[in-house]
Amino acid sequence: MRIDILTVLPELLSGPFDHSIVKRAVNKGIVEIYLHNIRDYCTDKHRQVDDYPFGGEAGMVMKIEPVHKAILSLTAQRKYEEIIYTSPDGLQYNQQHANRLSTLNNIIILCGHYKGIDQRIRDHLVTIEYSVGDYVLSGGELAAAIITDSVVRLLPGAISDGSSALSDSFQDGLLAPPVYTRPAEYNGWKVPEILLSGNNAAIDKWKMDQALQKTSERRPDLLQHE
Repeated sequence: MRIDILTVLPELLSGPFDHSIVKRAVNKGIVEIYLHNIRDYCTDKHRQVDDYPFGGEAGMVMKIEPVHKAILSLTAQRKYEEIIYTSPDGLQYNQQHANRLSTLNNIIILCGHYKGIDQRIRDHLVTIEYSVGDYVLSGGELAAAIITDSVVRLLPGAISDGSSALSDSFQDGLLAPPVYTRPAEYNGWKVPEILLSGNNAAIDKWKMDQALQKTSERRPDLLQHE
């Protein structure tokens, strides 16, 4: 898989991608991640990527020309299944979106900045828009990092035990049940006896009951579709 990220601050993303699962996946050749500075596609000497909005609203808007040139440069080299824009008013990003993106070969993630990007980019170049939550960030880089991490960890070979990702929260529409490890007792706090019983059927039922209870308490909206 290849992920190309368009940003005005590529240095913000070098750190998140240089550790843990994402770094190992890159080193193993499972995924290619490229950071592209949108300023490199500006034609003026100041490499200006923003300008005042028409209509007099406060704030600055990312210009259409450098973004368009950056996307054209990439799409001339290969086919991209999705050109993603990270935006507070996009679709609410969730595990199902991550699952789908992980099956694609090439994607572009465009990071917004300032007041946003010229609407014509969204109308004519972007294929899907994602929001990582109902709040506003200073830029789309952190959202791009979240999307990238959530996708890469699903790629075959990225996690040593591939079945681990399948038991994460949201994969089956529920929050994950509690997890425990050794020692079985610490400071008087004990692991539930059922997990020590060796009865796999009973353990599976306990996990499902716990997942349902946690989801009901914390995210009842997930159960409304059941």
